Amino acid sequence: MSATKAHKEETTKKAPSKKATTKKAPAASKTSAKADVISKLRIRVRAYEYKILDLSVKQIIDTALRYDAIVEGPIPLPTEIKKYTVNRSSFVYKNAREQFEMRVHKRVIDILNPTPKIMEALTNLSLPSGVNIDVKII
Repeated sequence: MSATKAHKEETTKKAPSKKATTKKAPAASKTSAKADVISKLRIRVRAYEYKILDLSVKQIIDTALRYDAIVEGPIPLPTEIKKYTVNRSSFVYKNAREQFEMRVHKRVIDILNPTPKIMEALTNLSLPSGVNIDVKII
């Protein structure tokens, strides 16, 4: 019996577990990638009609690419839907109701490391009415 006990002890004393030997990659590689991007111009475009929105986004991207900018997007954001319920009649038919909704379509465009020429070209850009633009420098 002592021989079997010794054999069992040898088999249980195996190499250390994988958890102890695994090492994580250094975090310096992630920070160096972030250091390369100095600034970012984030453009949020909103409109009620998606066709006008897509045309204006195309016009913004074409203008940015004309000046050799690095463009990310357009990234579609979720459509914001506002619903309004109204009574059809104010007196007799109270249960008859009508629903109206407003849909706001949104897109995001990121321009990496914008130059002053790009900024000037985008400010001089004429877009159709009904398109709302928010510009942030990150």
